[in-house]
Amino acid sequence: MNFLKNVLATIVGLFLFFMICFFALLFISAIAGSSDEVKVKENSVIELDLAKVQFDYAGKTNYKEFNYFANPHNGLFDIIKALKYAKTDNNVKGISILNNNTSLGIAQTKALRNALEDFKKSGKFVYSYSNIYTQKSYYLNSVANKLYINPVGQLDFKGFSAEYMFFKDFQEKTGLKMEVIRHGKYKSAVEPFLENKMSDANKIQTSELLHAIWNAVVTDISKSRKIPVETLNNIANNLNGRTPQLALQNHLIDKIAYEDVYHNDIKKLIKVAEDKDYETIKIEEYSKSVATQNTDLSTKDKIAIVYAQGEIMGGEGDVNVIGEGAMHKALKEAREDKNVKAIVLRVDSPGGSALTSELIWREIELTKKIKPVVVSMGNYAASGGYYISCNANTIFAESTTITGSIGVFGMLPNFSEATSRIGIHVDQVKTHNNASSYSPFKPLDDNFKQFTTEGIENVYQTFLTRVAAGRKMTVEQVDAIAQGRVWSGEEAIKIGLVDKIGGLQDALQEAAKLAKIKAYRTVDYPEYEKSFEDVLAAFGLAQSKENLIKQEIGEDNYFILQKIKQLSMQKGVQARMEYQLIIN
Repeated sequence: MNFLKNVLATIVGLFLFFMICFFALLFISAIAGSSDEVKVKENSVIELDLAKVQFDYAGKTNYKEFNYFANPHNGLFDIIKALKYAKTDNNVKGISILNNNTSLGIAQTKALRNALEDFKKSGKFVYSYSNIYTQKSYYLNSVANKLYINPVGQLDFKGFSAEYMFFKDFQEKTGLKMEVIRHGKYKSAVEPFLENKMSDANKIQTSELLHAIWNAVVTDISKSRKIPVETLNNIANNLNGRTPQLALQNHLIDKIAYEDVYHNDIKKLIKVAEDKDYETIKIEEYSKSVATQNTDLSTKDKIAIVYAQGEIMGGEGDVNVIGEGAMHKALKEAREDKNVKAIVLRVDSPGGSALTSELIWREIELTKKIKPVVVSMGNYAASGGYYISCNANTIFAESTTITGSIGVFGMLPNFSEATSRIGIHVDQVKTHNNASSYSPFKPLDDNFKQFTTEGIENVYQTFLTRVAAGRKMTVEQVDAIAQGRVWSGEEAIKIGLVDKIGGLQDALQEAAKLAKIKAYRTVDYPEYEKSFEDVLAAFGLAQSKENLIKQEIGEDNYFILQKIKQLSMQKGVQARMEYQLIIN
């Protein structure tokens, strides 16, 4: 019996030993592979593939179990930095945007578009080819020197619209209700549970927002394509870009051709024989090359860029979740570093937890006492996203940024009517009057509703006070433009919520000016931690739960599932924008 036990123990031990060696070899290979120098060959064309570019900041990750630090370079601003370097890189002859798919938001797209416009000033080319141009991809690609489309391709150019779904009748029919408490006539996050159609106030703000973003988009397209804005609006109204022939006729594109013709035209441009392939390098690889080989460490002064991107929630946070843990460490480290002379907070968030927003606001307040803080707004800096921005020394936004939404709400599920209909009843025993003021299976208690309303009002008043102090306005002035209303960046300047239109680079220049420095380098925050399970997923030896679910239900359905999950995780009063605007 002991012999069998020893044999079994030996087999298990050997198995574990070989498994550990196998994983160790894979990990060492990954590190070695990640440190390989990327060679940019002569006469190269950058392929601007944005499939893996989602966030402003790709994140820094600390694998503590392996004492390994990973810093990918596929964030939006890594790409923009690489494009800036490519202007003067003699090996790079131009950029090819080929059948580009992107999940970037509209303000991120504008930032990238500006970088491409700047790249063209070098005299190098930007060419674009696509089978299908969505409105957002056309907005980006319209910056190109020459646009191609497949002979049987499509171009979507029709203007923007927004659609809401309402649940009032559904609640009444099923008995499954959401008890809503809010402050702000424009705080339409909860409107679907109260009405069967959009309120006049919500229609006004949504219409004005869509028109503001559309005007910013067609103004840029007009400059690049040399088509009057009025003509572009007529094209959109009459769908006069819906076929390749109409798109060419109306100067939205330059050439109808198959992809092989596109590549041959690039060969002619850079003087490569038709029977040869021209050299290409993917933007992700080029970005890595630029980041690892062209970092100037001789400059002592630094400006810290702290990225706040995603939903605002409690806890540590991640690359797509703003948590007070990671933000606290990032801001504390930046303000205590004597070489960091100023901080730029890059905000891309529709908001979330009011409590977490307040905690981050406090960290910025502490930081601002020591060194200047400048905010750069991305796609969103709304509700809680504006809360954490409002006390900065200077606030920059893109014209297409969605901001404001200064308001709060609370929602409580109530199933008492539904359970009663199917014969389920609930009774309670309690020691004090308010020991069980809320239960989803009992009608909402009047005292509890009063206390909750009081809490909502307190948070709203605190929010107003924070904005008023940060923007040097009275509480009454803020309240007049608050009420949960959303504004574009362009509109926000007029009402005092934003100081200037500009991107991250403009914010950095302002931070340097406030810090009274001329030469500086940037350092990115925060830093995140990952586990052994994440390492296995990265090697392809184990799939993450996220990837498995995506494979089963698809990307779009996974996005909806995540929103439902986030809704179920919301705790406390919410300072959250009422919707997420996705432009395709």
